[in-house]
Amino acid sequence: MIYDVRHVTTYSYEAPVAFARCALRLLPRDDRGQRVLSSALDIKPSPVFRDERQDFFGNRVVDVSLETAHRQLRVEARSRVEVGRDEPPLLRTSPPWEEVNRRGFASSALAPSSPAHFVYPSRLVPLTGPITSYARQSFPAGAPIIDGAADLMHRMRADFVYDPKATVISTPILEAFERRVGVCQDFAHVMIAALRGLGLPAAYVSGYIRSVPAPGKVRLEGADASHAWVSLWCGPEEGWIGFDPTNDMEVRNEHVVVATGRDYDDISPIHGILLGPGEQDIDVGVDVIPWPGPAA
Repeated sequence: MIYDVRHVTTYSYEAPVAFARCALRLLPRDDRGQRVLSSALDIKPSPVFRDERQDFFGNRVVDVSLETAHRQLRVEARSRVEVGRDEPPLLRTSPPWEEVNRRGFASSALAPSSPAHFVYPSRLVPLTGPITSYARQSFPAGAPIIDGAADLMHRMRADFVYDPKATVISTPILEAFERRVGVCQDFAHVMIAALRGLGLPAAYVSGYIRSVPAPGKVRLEGADASHAWVSLWCGPEEGWIGFDPTNDMEVRNEHVVVATGRDYDDISPIHGILLGPGEQDIDVGVDVIPWPGPAA
């Protein structure tokens, strides 16, 4: 499957901004089962400095500096991505979760994909007793790790309510868990905390998911959104497998990966500093459209 992805972010400022320095993580990365065919980033006003690099986890980062006074910043990312992931392993053929726990903590590798980076708490994903206890119900002794993760995901989808007005980026993970409400960022953080509480390496993944309009309905331009899910290390043989607790589905060919990190802090799409007084508004529009042409 090939997708054309368009992501437009517009900041409108109450007063002119004289200077801004930003790090942008908006361009998809080559990943297992995913290949970037083309990508481009259009920024208005034009930056005086622009440079692309890779961060520690292999994510594409574009650093920009703006020195033209402006009351609006518009960032448009366009990408064409080919996605063709393998079928996931059968549930009960995966290793017991206790074995993955042991091998994860025993790992001495420090490569970006090493489980060692994703088994400990991070700033936005602290370990808490209530979340760990919630996870234990899905992981009885000897349970295959993929079976346990799938059960945890199913339970979260049944127990939690998706509500974009219930939380903000700064909402603590325990608050979202106790209220059983939030958005994809909250669901991903809670599931990661649950898995790490059992000593299982879990990463935060940002990207997009293809949405399909209801029968008889027309797809609205810009109606898609950024998305987040979980990647779980299931041992050296199975490797990393994605779980989407917001939609109660394993990550397959509907998902497009942009960045991977320990939590949202590592992969925030746009962050930086600006010099200017007053408030700001943000508007985001995303389109994920299957491309009708042949695979490259």
